[in-house]
Amino acid sequence: MERTIMLIDCQSFYASVEKASHPEYHDDPIVVAGDPSRRSGIILAACPIAKSYGVVTAETLGEALGKCPNLVVVKPRMQLYIDVSLLITDIFGRYTDLVEPFSIDEQFLDVTGSIAYFGPPEQIAALIQTRIMLYTGVWARVGIGPNKMLAKMATDIWAKKNESGIFTLQKPDVQQLLWPLPVGKMFGVGSRMIAHFQRMGIHTIGDLGRMPLAELKRRLHARMGRNSDIQAELYWQTANGIDPSPVKPGTHDAQQAVGHQMTLPRDYANPHEIDVVLLELSEEVCRRSRAKGYMAHVVAAGAQGADFDQPTGFFRQMKVPDPTNITKEVFAAARSLFYAHWDRLPVRKLGVTLSSLVPDDQYQLTLFGNREKERRLERTTDAIRNKFGTTSILRASSLLEAAQARERSVKIGGHYK
Repeated sequence: MERTIMLIDCQSFYASVEKASHPEYHDDPIVVAGDPSRRSGIILAACPIAKSYGVVTAETLGEALGKCPNLVVVKPRMQLYIDVSLLITDIFGRYTDLVEPFSIDEQFLDVTGSIAYFGPPEQIAALIQTRIMLYTGVWARVGIGPNKMLAKMATDIWAKKNESGIFTLQKPDVQQLLWPLPVGKMFGVGSRMIAHFQRMGIHTIGDLGRMPLAELKRRLHARMGRNSDIQAELYWQTANGIDPSPVKPGTHDAQQAVGHQMTLPRDYANPHEIDVVLLELSEEVCRRSRAKGYMAHVVAAGAQGADFDQPTGFFRQMKVPDPTNITKEVFAAARSLFYAHWDRLPVRKLGVTLSSLVPDDQYQLTLFGNREKERRLERTTDAIRNKFGTTSILRASSLLEAAQARERSVKIGGHYK
């Protein structure tokens, strides 16, 4: 039986939530932007009025103000956006139990079994739109199709631009509606891939969809190497409206890794300052790993250079002798990796990641050192932080000028709560 899938996208989500919270800004151009005094002074979301002035996401706040001097700038409130997103998820649950988050403002729904109760797909989409608007003040756009890929492209290409905010893209419509469009309109194709396709003589989605799969694999292999076969198949299936993946509510539940990275408030080149941040990152990923009940076999560290025009950086990993979530051990591994690969140029971003996770309820005892004492100590500090706040107990190094722990404690995802 053919499925009926929806991709529901909330228009200018952060900005829409802020407009709903501030009715006085209803007719004003509003953007949500990070702190200009740090590196995060970029546009995270812009309302349709702001976009009409040419303001776009990811540009700097200064560029946006140059286009629209009367712009209303609001700092992000990430906890509020998370709460509204969860409320919208609850709304979806009134119509189907098959809901798969795609991002904070986009979710897939399989409403195949709901049609008998709520009516045709377009009617269900309109009901969901109305309920979201009434509950949150956010306008939602809905793409409908027989699979996730077509529903996503129905949203991005058509539903976001028509008055109703609803568009259905069925498999028989792919050649007529999708194939004439530039290949860059296809989901998953970025600027670099557009250049590859154009050099191969592929300019439209139809050029890609009509090409025999074996020929596409051969051409991509010649341009991108032997690991391109899977990419070629994915692009070819997308161009032909094929996507066998189901809507799976628990698809993001399985933890693959625990990582944390941060953009620094200034360029760091002093090893002593870098060590402070690496230690804080190690402590953060270990704390989260312990909270989730995991240890890691693999520790990774990465950095990004300070030159925006010619970015440099690395991401390297190593397997540790025994799985761990002990801060001291992870910091030692991360520090070793960092200094083995750092080019000694200033850095603007640092990150530490734990992967190859295993449950922490069983582990190998070691002959040297007292790992169980370390575990008890860290469980105790975790309990104190859980009860009194993340800054209730800090390492002395986190009081230094280079430290970021106190600043980070009032943020979610790098933005203010």
